[in-house]
Amino acid sequence: MEPVAERPEAPDGRAEAPAERVEAVRELPAEATSGPAPGSPRKGGPESGPAKAGEKPADGRRRLKSAVWPPRLSRGQAVVAVLLFALGLALAIQVRSTQDHDQLRGARQEDLVRILDELDSRQQRLQQERTQLEQSLAQLENSSNQAKAALEQTKEKAAELGILAGTVKATGPGIILTIDDPQGQVKADMLLDTLQELRAAGAEAIQINDVRVVVSTYFTDAPSGGVQIDGKNVSQPYRFTVIGNPQDLTPALNIPGGVVRSLEKQQAKATITQQQKVVVDAVVAPKPLQYGSPAAK
Repeated sequence: MEPVAERPEAPDGRAEAPAERVEAVRELPAEATSGPAPGSPRKGGPESGPAKAGEKPADGRRRLKSAVWPPRLSRGQAVVAVLLFALGLALAIQVRSTQDHDQLRGARQEDLVRILDELDSRQQRLQQERTQLEQSLAQLENSSNQAKAALEQTKEKAAELGILAGTVKATGPGIILTIDDPQGQVKADMLLDTLQELRAAGAEAIQINDVRVVVSTYFTDAPSGGVQIDGKNVSQPYRFTVIGNPQDLTPALNIPGGVVRSLEKQQAKATITQQQKVVVDAVVAPKPLQYGSPAAK
């Protein structure tokens, strides 16, 4: 060991510091010699170090999140994604079709025949449904026109039935038959025979004087002379207003032994006038049926 040199002591008994150390202390700046106060944190010390170290990871996560979310797809990336989806769907369909073919390849002949029959039946049913739907579509498209046409037909039919029933007025070509009976020999049965001949010749509407002839019309001889039609006295001359084809009605009355000849035997005179337009304006009130009702089809 080297001998330790003893420090010279100061007059007050303390050891004097070497001259080099004293000079070094004098050359240091005031901040370095003063130093931080006891207990105060130092700049860049352990307390400030961890805060700066924590700032960099937080900033990195923020940048990563902003780069990933929300996703930003370019047009090319979107097209590629759609193509990949379509490719995957096609592969799935192909795999399933291959599996079905494998199942059919391993089936027996009887099973294949049954499957084929079922497919044929299904095709026929689908074809029938298609035909029905097409017909329904055509009906719906023409429903407005059909409804209008049906309404017009209904009105026309109602008018025809009203003419036959005597509840509405009628007009058309026909004849006027006038029977003069100066001797009063024309009876109810002779007027009834005349009516039957006109109906057989195609008369559609008949009026005698002011009485409308309908299906329930009846003739009687009045007690005081003359004729009653539907209980109403009718005086002569008897005037038949008839709607029908004049070319059919006139010959029917003039046949040998017919109405005109029978009236002449009773010294009555029958006059027939053909007209292109006659008017039957007498009507009867419709009577409600007491017993009859429409029968179900």
